[in-house]
Amino acid sequence: MSVKIAFASSDRRQVDQHFGAAESFAIYELSDDDARLVEVAEFTDTDTAMDGHEGKLAGKIDLLQDCAAVYCNAVGASAIKQLLARGIQPLKVEEGTLIDTLLTELNQSLQNSPPAWMVKQIKRQNAGDRFGSMAEEGWEE
Repeated sequence: MSVKIAFASSDRRQVDQHFGAAESFAIYELSDDDARLVEVAEFTDTDTAMDGHEGKLAGKIDLLQDCAAVYCNAVGASAIKQLLARGIQPLKVEEGTLIDTLLTELNQSLQNSPPAWMVKQIKRQNAGDRFGSMAEEGWEE
C-alpha cells in the first residue's frame, strides 16, 4: 500500500510555493516504511503567472491526478474546489517547511492514525485493486 504526495517546491527540499504559481512539484510515493521521490514536474513562466486564468490550473491538477494530497504555502478557492473534486487534498503549510519533516510525520501517521484524506485515498486504491483482480480472474458482470 502506498500513496503519492505532492509538494509545491522550487528546490525539492522545502515547501515554498503558492499552488497556482508553483514553478515545480516534487512528487513522493509514501509506503509503510519509506518515502521516495518519483517525479519532479516543472512549469514555464506562462504556466505559473498568477493573472486569473483558471485554465492554467487544469494542467497542474491533471499532473497530480494520482496524488492523495498536495502541500503548498497558499491555494486559491477555485483551486481548492477543483483539487477536492479530483480527490486531492490541498494542505497549507508555512513557507520553508521541510519536505523531509512532512514525510516523516506522514509516515508516522500512516502507521498509527492516518488523516481522513489519506484513509479515503487508501480505500479508493483498495477498491480499484479489488476490481482489477476480479477482472484478472475472469469475473464479468
